[in-house]
Amino acid sequence: MAAEELYDRAFFERASECSVEAWLAFLGHRWNALVLYHLAQGPKRFGGLATCLPTVTAKVLGERLAALERRGLVMRQGPERTAAYALTPAGRDLMPILNALEVWSRPLTPTAA
Repeated sequence: MAAEELYDRAFFERASECSVEAWLAFLGHRWNALVLYHLAQGPKRFGGLATCLPTVTAKVLGERLAALERRGLVMRQGPERTAAYALTPAGRDLMPILNALEVWSRPLTPTAA
């Protein structure tokens, strides 16, 4: 068996331990990437984000913001009632990667008929 085959098998056997796999799963969770996209345009209050994402419930948006905050991609600024959400430096660093992934995915994504 070739060394490359051994590497590939070992990689897929421990995929659950792979940081890239873990981050892709997190970012692929519904709404996470869209929240990041809208915050990349500048800080927004909860209501502003809710307006940008009209089909997400307030409960789910709150959960997504909390998860993004725990992962260090989003920070809440200001007092609770008037808080604005913004990308952290790690969140800003992630945006070129997400933008490149979006460009890469365009020709591979089927269009609605």
